Amino acid sequence: MVKLLSYYQGNDLKKPSGGYRPRPYKVKRKCLGGGPPTMTRIGTANRIKITRDYGGTRKIRLLEASIANIYVPDERRYVKARILRVLETPSNPELARRGIIVKGTLIETEVGKAIVTSRPGQDGVINAVLLERRRK
Repeated sequence: MVKLLSYYQGNDLKKPSGGYRPRPYKVKRKCLGGGPPTMTRIGTANRIKITRDYGGTRKIRLLEASIANIYVPDERRYVKARILRVLETPSNPELARRGIIVKGTLIETEVGKAIVTSRPGQDGVINAVLLERRRK
């Protein structure tokens, strides 16, 4: 039997109303709760995990990635390039230290520095836009 994990997505940051607590409108269903983050890392090959979502849809989660689809604005084309390292993650500096790739992460590739525009944990692929070319 598979145990389903659910993560609480409620609002505990609300200020209490001074004693009066209204009954909740409805109890949140377990299937509508969140799940654990995917934490996509740099690896030797692309490793994916296909999960079933609410309504029978499938989500492709990227566990490890070695290459990214880089859009080069000057040439107006896409290039597949190997990911070398994670430089910076504006949303959470801890993710950059651990080498985890999320949307908005600045990565260094064979072509140059690029910013990730896709959500690897949701889309199953890393798409990025080239910011500056690598000097040879």
